[in-house]
Amino acid sequence: MAETTLNRRTFHGPITPDDMARALVAEFDRGPLRAQQVGRGDDVVVQIGTRPGAAAGGRTALTVHLRRVEDGVMAELGQQEWLGVAASLAQTGLGALRNPWTLLARLDDLAEDLAAIGLTDRVWAALNRTSLGAGASHQISERLRRLTCAYCQTANPVGAASCEACGAPLGPAQPVGCPRCGFVSPAGTATCPQCGWSLTP
Repeated sequence: MAETTLNRRTFHGPITPDDMARALVAEFDRGPLRAQQVGRGDDVVVQIGTRPGAAAGGRTALTVHLRRVEDGVMAELGQQEWLGVAASLAQTGLGALRNPWTLLARLDDLAEDLAAIGLTDRVWAALNRTSLGAGASHQISERLRRLTCAYCQTANPVGAASCEACGAPLGPAQPVGCPRCGFVSPAGTATCPQCGWSLTP
């Protein structure tokens, strides 16, 4: 299966957008980066970017949108602004072509630029650590694992062969959560509509 860029994930469990936002600010509001939380409650945005006047490296920025969904939080990353980093790397490369010794003077810039390139992966890692620490994951929570009877619309526990209310057979109607991004899909869905991951065992 071809790899697709994944910029949205759902974390199911006892976690709030504020919890995730605080973790991101704590992780990224230091060194050459600045992070700030905008909003509170069910809809929070965290902006992460290079501090103005940073001594080393190019400028970069990334926005993380955290939204409450049923039984969890959906995190969505915007496109990373990396042109400042690319310009800084190009300047380092051109300087090295003219005089390889200039690399010694630009080691700080080079290190900051390389760290900035991996900012998206670092944000996902921080969100995964935070969700695991709070007991959340990409798997559907037990509260959402209910089978609805097609005849009487009664919610039934997972594994029930027949409806508790009317006795009708339930069949394979259980929704599935994508193990990669956490998106909840109807039963029988072959691939995740959000990230393209195969949902068949």
